[in-house]
Amino acid sequence: MKKTLVYVFLFAVAMGFSQERFSKKHLFFTGVDFTNWDVPENNIWWSVTPDGELEAKSDPDETGSTLWSSASFSDFTMRLEFKMGEGVVDSGVFIRGENPQNPQIQIGISGSLKRDMTGSPYVPSQGYPVEALKDYPNVLVPSDWNSMEIKAVKNVYEVWLNGISVLNYTLENANLNGPVGLQLHPGRTMDIKFKNIYLKPL
Repeated sequence: MKKTLVYVFLFAVAMGFSQERFSKKHLFFTGVDFTNWDVPENNIWWSVTPDGELEAKSDPDETGSTLWSSASFSDFTMRLEFKMGEGVVDSGVFIRGENPQNPQIQIGISGSLKRDMTGSPYVPSQGYPVEALKDYPNVLVPSDWNSMEIKAVKNVYEVWLNGISVLNYTLENANLNGPVGLQLHPGRTMDIKFKNIYLKPL
């Protein structure tokens, strides 16, 4: 039995499992309301479900929306769970605002590449870097809840998807302070849910 536990531990280390710990004080979505978030004007996209989940759903005109945090952050680590719903899901997490030199961590199908890019970085001023083209088969569970952890320290970005390390990316001339944002991409009919969102400044 002890040997088995050792093997499991060594496998976890080899696969790059995140060891970050969060407490209740780091809870960033209450499951009840939009505390910590700036709700967009005339909000028709974002809602809190009876089950305490944050749901984003496209409007008929597919205008899209981003839900931004009220506060800005420099170095931080963030953990959340997401579940892709109906439609072609194209979502993600904006890191430190919408400056074109900020990366977004993709969730779902890339509109330009036409394939799933979950866990990959996208930089508006540069597009997808080479680090985004790596494949991690069988890590994402499309029809169920998935966990994602993002760590941003200066211009280095790390991502774990369902506990597996899928990204270690350095971005030159990165913007180093700003809010985080959850994206509902325009031009799509889709819905996605989030829960258990934690954010810890470093």
